[in-house]
Amino acid sequence: MEKEESTKLFARCPRTGRLVLGREWSRRWGAALFPLAGLASLIWFLVRVVPKPSRAGYPCQRVAAPLASSFVLLLLAVAGSAVAFGRARLQFRQARVVAGVLCLVLAVGGIAAAVWTMETPAQAAYAPHPANQPIGVPRGLAPGRVVWVHDPAVTDWAGPGSETLWYEHVDQAVAEGMMSRALRRYADAGGDEAAWQAIFEHFNSGRGYGAGEKVAVKINLVTTNIRMPVVDENYDPIEWGDVSFDSIANSPQLLHALLDQLVNVVGIAEDDITVGDPTGLFVNFLYEPLHADFPGVHYLDNRGAQGRTRAEYSDVRFHWSTSAANGTTEDFIPSAFAEADYLINFAVLKSHDMAGITVGAKNHYGSLLRNPDGWTRDGNNTGSAPYNGYYDMHASLPVYEGQMGRYRALVDLMGHEELGGKTLLYLVDGIYGGLRYHGTPSTWSMPPFNDDWPSSLFLSMDGVALDSVARDFLEQQWPIDALLAEGVEDYLHEAALADNPPSGTFYDPEGDGSSIASLGVHEHWNNILDKQYTGNSDPGEGIELVTPFQVERTIYLPLIVR
Repeated sequence: MEKEESTKLFARCPRTGRLVLGREWSRRWGAALFPLAGLASLIWFLVRVVPKPSRAGYPCQRVAAPLASSFVLLLLAVAGSAVAFGRARLQFRQARVVAGVLCLVLAVGGIAAAVWTMETPAQAAYAPHPANQPIGVPRGLAPGRVVWVHDPAVTDWAGPGSETLWYEHVDQAVAEGMMSRALRRYADAGGDEAAWQAIFEHFNSGRGYGAGEKVAVKINLVTTNIRMPVVDENYDPIEWGDVSFDSIANSPQLLHALLDQLVNVVGIAEDDITVGDPTGLFVNFLYEPLHADFPGVHYLDNRGAQGRTRAEYSDVRFHWSTSAANGTTEDFIPSAFAEADYLINFAVLKSHDMAGITVGAKNHYGSLLRNPDGWTRDGNNTGSAPYNGYYDMHASLPVYEGQMGRYRALVDLMGHEELGGKTLLYLVDGIYGGLRYHGTPSTWSMPPFNDDWPSSLFLSMDGVALDSVARDFLEQQWPIDALLAEGVEDYLHEAALADNPPSGTFYDPEGDGSSIASLGVHEHWNNILDKQYTGNSDPGEGIELVTPFQVERTIYLPLIVR
């Protein structure tokens, strides 16, 4: 059975459970495609590295270089074999048998080298990090706990190209149930109100929510970023570049479910709630259903037209903990976040071609009003990045800094007292999941999704733990991004060990001379099938992933018994 399974076009890895290419695929297509891949890698390497040799250290070039060099060796082997065969024929015609045999041996050796080159598999640029070895300090009411709710009934969308819109195929009632189950299971509470009370009391060291306190919800509006012509003057989306009508964002149904909880369960006045993204535009498919039921909430965006609230700067400074930011334009926290008493970070489950993954931490790349590369709505955005003298947040991403133990701007954002420091909850919308910033969705093959949408919601009070879990999921779906470089997960190591990080950085995002403490716990699950972390067997010692089965068992069975 093992032999039969391994020779299929697709096989299942016995260690991870992930579908991989089988031997039959390699036998049929691997050798045929190698010259094409090698030629493309060689062209890419020369085009990128010759003008700027320092690019040879980039992760993408470290991947391309072995393929390119193997292709060159293949050409040399084939060319050498051709010359040797020609010389052998000439020697035999001239009755020089010994010389002919030597040339023939060289020709055969060249062919063997070519075959060996084509069949030698590409090796990973770095060793994978070990499973179940947590670092950092677990945080939250249930330290290190991440709740994962999965309900396939939340969407019946046919997918891209179906001439239907993704947000029209999310069931509101199911989304509300997912939000409720996530909250209850996180707090081990019998009801939503009790869950919120426990969460607020833990965050406030014994005190619940107080009337008049403000809550800001940071969502991800990168697919409607103000810099791109993707939204018209009436706030309707426009297709442009990689952004299409199929590009996902926060689902309006899960946002509605969260607002319903804040207003009707916690009892927060609508006027005390702000939801949005300072760098994006609050498009109609999000704004209209939310504003219809919660008209008093402030819907924050960069433009501030047609009922939206325009994002503005506060006088709260933001300091980058790197000498690369010395002499750059000073950053300030947007007033909506600076004036809030609590922040809820509501990210979207996506990969990223420069960062590897983009979830909770990178959601803050839209938290400073100006774009990560310095582009601003009122600035002089000419020339090349970074614009307007700002520090370029992209410079510390793994596409440029692929090694471990480097300064990561993400950690400063996660640790600033007016951003990560006041974050009450971290949520990730995984109803569809998306490839890269433009969020192109596709069904997921990994269990339990089995070629369906992920239909998931993740919730935690530990932002490092939640991003760690999201990274393990994204590695299975889009390894081309999530495994871009070892440095993809470096920000998680830096954040978990922020008081003594591997990079040696003194993370001080307020610039007041005090460093931040550990921002949470990081580790990898044991395998794709079990999805077990250290905290599952030893609560409080690492990440504890509460799986869908556990959510259903703890929430619904008592109700059925009654």
